[in-house]
Amino acid sequence: MMLLRRAASFAVLLATVLPLAVTAPAHAEDTPSCRTAPSAPLDAEQARLTDARTTALVERGGFGDFVRRFPAALCAVRSPAEAGPLLDGWGEALWQAAVHRAQGQRPGGDLPAGDDRPLYWTRLAMTAALARWEPAFAVDRAALRARFEDASRGLTDNAFRTAPGVRRVFISGFDPFGLDAELRRANPSGSAALRLSGRRITLADGSRAEIRAVVLPVRYADFDAGIVERAFTPRLSGGPGAADVITTISQGYPGIFTLEAWAGRSRSADPYPDNTRSLSGGTREHPVTAPGLAPGAEFIRTTLPTDAATSAVQSPYPVLLNTAVTEIPAGAAAPVDREDGPTPGSRAVEGGGGGYLSNEVAYRSNRLRGDLAPQLPGGHLHTPVLTGLPADPNLLTGPEFEQNETAITAEVRTILEHTAAHP
Repeated sequence: MMLLRRAASFAVLLATVLPLAVTAPAHAEDTPSCRTAPSAPLDAEQARLTDARTTALVERGGFGDFVRRFPAALCAVRSPAEAGPLLDGWGEALWQAAVHRAQGQRPGGDLPAGDDRPLYWTRLAMTAALARWEPAFAVDRAALRARFEDASRGLTDNAFRTAPGVRRVFISGFDPFGLDAELRRANPSGSAALRLSGRRITLADGSRAEIRAVVLPVRYADFDAGIVERAFTPRLSGGPGAADVITTISQGYPGIFTLEAWAGRSRSADPYPDNTRSLSGGTREHPVTAPGLAPGAEFIRTTLPTDAATSAVQSPYPVLLNTAVTEIPAGAAAPVDREDGPTPGSRAVEGGGGGYLSNEVAYRSNRLRGDLAPQLPGGHLHTPVLTGLPADPNLLTGPEFEQNETAITAEVRTILEHTAAHP
């Protein structure tokens, strides 16, 4: 019990400013549970940590102490029963630190406060440390990683704290992706989630709202394991913690915001991989349904008040309603692109957001909404592609990149102020 109390106290300190006075347990280096395996197998996502720029993104975000001190915290664990709560505590501490940093409440590093990349690379470095940990007892490493992932993405710390009469808006963003092409990429949907989580805002109708957010991985396996349902079920199950509006957010098309009219049931994005270089198994010609996905319609239509945003928000980026889908019509075998939504009896190939995980998060969350809270507005928002990285690959940020990220995330808030207002 003393060790658990010490771990909890450590997590609380991490969640604030992580002062240098906090040190690892004195006995950590002397215990059998402190062994590590430098050559432990890492997945394709973790393997990118060999690039020195990932360390720079962690340090320049002020999160270096999380990575340095996490192994010692693992070393202090004496049994499998202690491991789970410790991973929960460190994950929540990292999430809280990232939210506080994004909202200007936690100093550290010289990267812009809203930059989502330090959280991404810090989390990944900590999961690599977990993979290398060799305790003197058996642990379910996959389950421990899942607990840490959930906690460090906001899934365990996203309950609303509003007074009666305050609208409750639940959103999700995504990690950076496409990192083999450009390691420095950020994701404005993740940045928006960090900047807005826990914030009170005034909606377009003058009412008040509280926003809670999570940031999801760009990995098919996590979707197969139900991370979307774990994130959204508590906010759709009724009671004081339930949301009034849900909106999934991801990075979409160059130069525009799109509110997606339709989410499709299928995966069809191959040969484009996820962040672990895994493929979905589905193409435009042969779409597939995600393993274990509960029954539902081929297409689900948004119930967000899209006209409220498209008529009122057009700057600095246009906001459009995207009604396009790709389907295999009833009785046909080949995919057809349609600009005006699906036809009766067709098979989904792509929703408005394509056949990748941005479409799937919209489908999964709104299929769940239809089961648990069909009266709630819900849908998906695509942000513009974040551009402006310096041409020099060693420069991690630049004025254009920072200005674009700030403009996109500010407009996300403005769009929510209209789509989350009372119908």
